[in-house]
Amino acid sequence: MRRRTVLRAATVAGVGAGVGTAAVPAAVAAPATGPRIGILLYDRFSLLDPTGPAEILARLPGATVTMLAERPGLVRTDTGDVALLAEKSIDEVRELDVLVVPGGSERAVLAVFERPGVLQWIRGIHRRTKWTTSVCTGSMILGKAGLLTGLRATTYWSGKAYLESLGATFVNERYVRDGKIITSAGVSAGQDMALYLASLLADDRTAQALQLAVEYDPRPPFDTGTPDKAGPELQALALKLLAESQV
Repeated sequence: MRRRTVLRAATVAGVGAGVGTAAVPAAVAAPATGPRIGILLYDRFSLLDPTGPAEILARLPGATVTMLAERPGLVRTDTGDVALLAEKSIDEVRELDVLVVPGGSERAVLAVFERPGVLQWIRGIHRRTKWTTSVCTGSMILGKAGLLTGLRATTYWSGKAYLESLGATFVNERYVRDGKIITSAGVSAGQDMALYLASLLADDRTAQALQLAVEYDPRPPFDTGTPDKAGPELQALALKLLAESQV
């Protein structure tokens, strides 16, 4: 149930009666009038990769965002601590306006490489999308599917050489558009990509309003968010922390 549906029901039913005791009516799915957005989940994906863009894109007027996987059900993240629900299998979906492929652990991405059915589905969906996108190492999956050959793209900072081995030209930017493919750098960059995508799906004013709606104005306490700023020692520690946190 969408948050705004819950809040609207609580506002109507909860006045004078107390929201906690009010019966909340079941949500009724409205017909999609905006972009149909599918986010591909697979075992050991990185949590923010799909949820960051979903937080923004699901608020586009008329948009629908659906989590997809090889089979419906819970799909666990790379830390093993959290799972997201895939509502539909990829076999149920033949057409999307937007495909989002998140990144995951090295083991997770390599496992997708060995799933020819998933790669074939990505290729088929890509032929019908308006936009095909990725977050972090999700671009590796697009590359393995043969979608990045000769294109400019980005990925997680330590994956430059591998992305280029898959036929892409690495560009050191938060997000990169080449044709109808938009790739983003690591994890948090997916939110930057999603705001840019929102401007393409709607307009700049809507995207700007969405940025405010989710209060996306990052001011981290440290300035070590790129490898150049962090230096070799922190780069090594970052990769160590990632590896030790993944299952």
